[in-house]
Amino acid sequence: MDYVAALVPSLVMAVAFTLVIRTMIKSQGGANKGKEDAAVDAALARAESARQSEGPAH
Repeated sequence: MDYVAALVPSLVMAVAFTLVIRTMIKSQGGANKGKEDAAVDAALARAESARQSEGPAH
């Protein structure tokens, strides 16, 4: 019975990990995809403009 006690935590973590990955995949896209993409594009543009405004790092 010790082997069962040793395997249970691993099995619980494997099931939990599978459910988390499944939820992440299913939640991609959908109605808010455009808003999420726009937010990421805006953040990247701000980071790029901040990097360019700093000039050379010499």
